[in-house]
Amino acid sequence: MALSKEKTLELKARMQRLGVLEGDLIEKFILGSGKGGQKINKTSSCVYLKHLPSGIEVKCQRDRSRALNRYWARQDLCDKLEEILSEAKSKKQQEGEKIRRQKRRRSRRQKEKMVDNKKIHSAKKNLRKSPFE
Repeated sequence: MALSKEKTLELKARMQRLGVLEGDLIEKFILGSGKGGQKINKTSSCVYLKHLPSGIEVKCQRDRSRALNRYWARQDLCDKLEEILSEAKSKKQQEGEKIRRQKRRRSRRQKEKMVDNKKIHSAKKNLRKSPFE
């Protein structure tokens, strides 16, 4: 799948807006890994980008195509720069924090409350049973 001109122009405009110049980027192509078999292991389709002024490094291997990986790597770089510049939490960070909260252990008081609520609920359900059981 080739990139459309609109997407490339949009990316260039975004990079220009953030002050990212092509001369400030170090780009390397690395051997891929993972699913894809022999083909992915023989071709250097994984893209490594480093933005020299900020020191941000990005690796991208979303697709088997080198051109698409170059596009996605630049998109990721712009995302990271926007996070730093805006100082607001990104969606990725918010999702990570949400999962962390979900996995966190409950306190003793929370557990007691939960068990009490379950007991009340089971008592209600027992009242609904027919008297012949």
